[in-house]
Amino acid sequence: MSEDIAVNRFREYLRINTEQPNPNYEECKNFLEKYAKELGLDFWSFELVPGKPLVGMTLIGKDTTLPSLMLYSHTDVVPTFKEHWTHDPYSAYKDEHGNIYARGAQDMKCIAIGYLEAIRRLKQSGKTQFLRTIHLVFCPDEEIGSFDGMKKFVTTKKFEELNIGFSLDEGSSSDDDTYVVSYGERSVWWIKVKCPGDPGHGSRFLDNNAGIKLQSIINSFLNYREEQRKKFLASGKSIGNFNSINLTKIEGGVQVNVVPSEFYAWFDVRVTPNENFEEFENLISKWCKQAGPDVTYEFELKDGNRKTTPITKEDPFWNAFSSVLEEEGCKYEPLIFPGFSDSRCLRELGIRAIGFSPLINTPCLAHDHNEYLNDKVFLRGVGIYVKLIERLANVQNH
Repeated sequence: MSEDIAVNRFREYLRINTEQPNPNYEECKNFLEKYAKELGLDFWSFELVPGKPLVGMTLIGKDTTLPSLMLYSHTDVVPTFKEHWTHDPYSAYKDEHGNIYARGAQDMKCIAIGYLEAIRRLKQSGKTQFLRTIHLVFCPDEEIGSFDGMKKFVTTKKFEELNIGFSLDEGSSSDDDTYVVSYGERSVWWIKVKCPGDPGHGSRFLDNNAGIKLQSIINSFLNYREEQRKKFLASGKSIGNFNSINLTKIEGGVQVNVVPSEFYAWFDVRVTPNENFEEFENLISKWCKQAGPDVTYEFELKDGNRKTTPITKEDPFWNAFSSVLEEEGCKYEPLIFPGFSDSRCLRELGIRAIGFSPLINTPCLAHDHNEYLNDKVFLRGVGIYVKLIERLANVQNH
């Protein structure tokens, strides 16, 4: 049996190794340029940072004065540990059940190809132009904070010229039959805490002890984590409504019989938009003071955006989006995205953005070993994108 062209292109894209920290962005760019020509889309590309191309495709609308629709995806994927994979993560192996194993199968190369194959289907049905211009945008480095990707792109003249009014981006898979739709997301705070002290022999009771300060810091952060975890478990709400904290890295010390002069601890903190950011940061400052003299913290990444996208029927874009899901008989749940996506950069500018990965009855394996997506689930998603793109690109001026 011949393979659907959408599945074929999906597997081609998955075979391009764009794994951090050394993504093959050039091969990715060449693949997308060929794809654009195949679909008759205007192709453009430029580098914000050498070796990290940002790629775009454009389908001009009937009224170019209207804000455009952006179909967004990132091109990089997270590292793999091949010894834990059943199949090579860049072979795009498909088993007898139609499960396609590859890094990026869920996060988020399926979304990029879903957009492109929806455009193909729309064009094949004779729908070659819509009211609003459509831009497909593919950015690098989302998986490492977007510093050389979307964060830079939104400050450029090119981004301003795109005149984005609404954007679709990645969401998350669902292990049941309810689609997850994100209208906002928790802010990312990557915090580095420095715990200095007096060095000395490992046999002494040193008062100004970096290890004791580190213990206090870890206790404060993780006690708060446990409080939030219990509230989350008791609430029945999604995790995006709560703050999360995880200790992710510790450094310090020179050898086992020497008390070090400093320890460093890193924490991955996700802050719900419902939080008072100033009060929460004051709490972190308080924990540092409690730990002892000269304990300090700094942010390696701090997103301060609390903006969310409207999800009422009065909003024309949400009305268009949600109406398609309802017409397709899709159960869906709007929520705050627990992780982060490049949509945060758009919402900060007041641009509407919805995160949506049309992946149901699929265990969430983003960033995990043996990431896979079933071909039937993928193709169902393409069909949903066909209606979403047409509806969103034809939203009337408001």
